[in-house]
Amino acid sequence: MQQHKPPAEASAAADAWYRQPVLWLGAVIFAASLAGCIWTIVLGSRHADLPLQMTEHPHALLDMPMHGPVNGGRKKAESAKASSSRAAGAPGRGP
Repeated sequence: MQQHKPPAEASAAADAWYRQPVLWLGAVIFAASLAGCIWTIVLGSRHADLPLQMTEHPHALLDMPMHGPVNGGRKKAESAKASSSRAAGAPGRGP
């Protein structure tokens, strides 16, 4: 004759963590993302970037100079900024 488990024991076995497909799916996705990260690091170490040749603009970053203008450039820039703000009618200033 076949023996049946009481309902409390049957539900405990059905609720075990290894019987939950969502946990298995999460574990597979986690393992795949971890493997992808490792693969990206391996590919990055195999194919190193070559240093840029900076002979055209030795002190420039994204075609912008790394240092300020020469001695007379600052006064010219300030006077141009002041005249453009007056022409635009800067708020809070009189006529």
